[in-house]
Amino acid sequence: MKTKAFITLSLVCCFMICFAATFADVSGKWTGNVRTPDGNDLQLNYVFKVEGDKLTGTGQGDGEPAPISEGKVAGDVLTFKVTSHEGEIYPHTGKYYAQGDSIGMEIEVNGAKFHSTLKRVTDK
Repeated sequence: MKTKAFITLSLVCCFMICFAATFADVSGKWTGNVRTPDGNDLQLNYVFKVEGDKLTGTGQGDGEPAPISEGKVAGDVLTFKVTSHEGEIYPHTGKYYAQGDSIGMEIEVNGAKFHSTLKRVTDK
């Protein structure tokens, strides 16, 4: 009986660890670059806050930070929109890579998709 309880408890613990690992903890500051059509690199800055499966925060390219809307986290996949101060909406889709502490991000701008790799900003 003790063996069965121990095995069950062990499996539950393993399941909980795997479940926690699949929900990316992407809260914090992130930065990356994206190459624009004219060949220049544009620095991107994001501040993410995750509560359950809801993603909020800000995104910034040129200009002031803009709010994130419709943000969701499903496992290691992030989806959200950033609306510029001019009213343009930029859909984002990303995948969090825990082993590299990075996010592969696809950003849609006027029907074209651009890729960026975001790295976590660590305060030293």
